[in-house]
Amino acid sequence: MTVRRSDKGTLVLEGVCLAEDAEALLQLLHTAPNAAVDWAQCRQLHTAVLQVIVASGIVPVGPCADPWVAEWVAPTLAQKAALGPK
Repeated sequence: MTVRRSDKGTLVLEGVCLAEDAEALLQLLHTAPNAAVDWAQCRQLHTAVLQVIVASGIVPVGPCADPWVAEWVAPTLAQKAALGPK
């Protein structure tokens, strides 16, 4: 499974996260809304999963292993979080 909860409660995205993984991530976020999301092992992230992350307002932990996400999306998420809620 590419979306799982670690023993420490962190939601971990691993390998290739497909569109179907968006539902799994959403369900995990509903059960643990304050959990950290670690995407350091995610080599490819489908935009459906990314939409769940953006909608949740969470800034994932670590650099994303997906080069496109690391370059174009992660900086924007971090910047948005630094600005705080509107």
